[in-house]
Amino acid sequence: MPSAASTTVRILIGGLTLLVAVGYKNYRDLGAPGKRPNLDNNEYWGPQLKGAYQENKAIKPYDISVAPELIADLKTQLERPLKVHDPLEGIGFEYGFNSNELKKVVKYWRDDYLPNWNKREEFLKKFQHFQTEIQGLKIHFIHAKPSNAKGKKVVPLLLMHGWPGTVREFYDFIPLLTKGSDKSEYVFEVIAPSLPGYGWSQSASRPGMGAAQVAVIMRNLMLRLGFDKFLIQGGDWGSLIGSNLASLFPENTLGYHSNMCGNNSPMGILRLMLSSIIPSFYIDSQYAQYYGGIGKVFETILEELGYAHIQATKPDTIGAALTHNPVGLAAYILEKFSTWTNPAYKNLKDGGLTKHFTYDQLLDNIMIYYVTNSITTSVRLYSESMGKAQLSLNVDSVPVKAPTACARFAYEMFHVPDSVLANKFPNLIQSTHYPDGGHFPAFQVPEQLYADFVSFVQKAFNQ
Repeated sequence: MPSAASTTVRILIGGLTLLVAVGYKNYRDLGAPGKRPNLDNNEYWGPQLKGAYQENKAIKPYDISVAPELIADLKTQLERPLKVHDPLEGIGFEYGFNSNELKKVVKYWRDDYLPNWNKREEFLKKFQHFQTEIQGLKIHFIHAKPSNAKGKKVVPLLLMHGWPGTVREFYDFIPLLTKGSDKSEYVFEVIAPSLPGYGWSQSASRPGMGAAQVAVIMRNLMLRLGFDKFLIQGGDWGSLIGSNLASLFPENTLGYHSNMCGNNSPMGILRLMLSSIIPSFYIDSQYAQYYGGIGKVFETILEELGYAHIQATKPDTIGAALTHNPVGLAAYILEKFSTWTNPAYKNLKDGGLTKHFTYDQLLDNIMIYYVTNSITTSVRLYSESMGKAQLSLNVDSVPVKAPTACARFAYEMFHVPDSVLANKFPNLIQSTHYPDGGHFPAFQVPEQLYADFVSFVQKAFNQ
């Protein structure tokens, strides 16, 4: 007859074995592929109708000209005395946008930029702009065809921006894509839309349009233009919407290239936490410098993501504060082009704004938000994409089957290692790390982003 001690040991071993088995099953279940949600691919998002909806499928050239009276009113606002507090002694951008730098931006905007608005407007018109109606919304997009496709294979590309960007981010990137190079046999026909509620694209009239629903609209836009299969490239929201599109419509996705890779599936979140605690188990040692530990993750969340919490919970409040408030709008948006380009720039009194960008470039982007009155509608995407209804779709657990590439630029806020991306992107064929660049690579380092992108396309089409 076994002793009481041996019986206790057997019970403990049995219990531990059961816990391990249950834990393994739960871990395996976390990584189980999700099912594609049954979304309505024709869901109507426009203003309330009195009768049946008839979609206008016409594709029309779109004039982005700004009414002169709006420019005159903006000039009047910028001429008002700027009553801001002096920054604290020795402070750069640690407390947000430095008021001394803000004075310089406003002065340049008023005295140099606006007097040359006609030239800036012509520059913004350098590409062909169009508009078409998708699911009740008037969607704006740039359509840039190859300038010289001789001897090249032409591939359609859906190119998507995020917040606080606009299509302006792509003005140096698009010519590289459409001109091509000796390094690639491919050249691209680029469709760069303004996301719904951004720039010249109409916003939803009712709640519920999150990243998944925007992905449906973007896919329908490409179908409208005659592209049944296409590549996807994006960062920020463009990356998340692109990931959703590739998950929901594998039959239309030739490949997915992201410069802000993420995996918000339950398994992805668990692995990300573990990689922050025990990085050596999840991260290749040669790239360890790109990944911070758990302390760095929480430090970044606390210092840099306050805006996201506001926009996810009270988008209309922050929108009301910034609407037709050019100085506030500039401070709120341009701060991101400082610290998101390089977090060390927060220690500089000018925020390092002109280290990589010109005031003209930055103000072009601000102007698109201002003249289209789209700041409120743009930030609503945070609320719609982070609510229970959107999360319940579980798109994050649906794998992307298409060839995928992840380009990591050194000063992006977060980097996600390949081991964390694995269950979401089982066909990750290119993973790169760069010693420079930040959150806006198409704007900051377009040649580097282009080289990474064409390298991926070459691999994707020669698998």
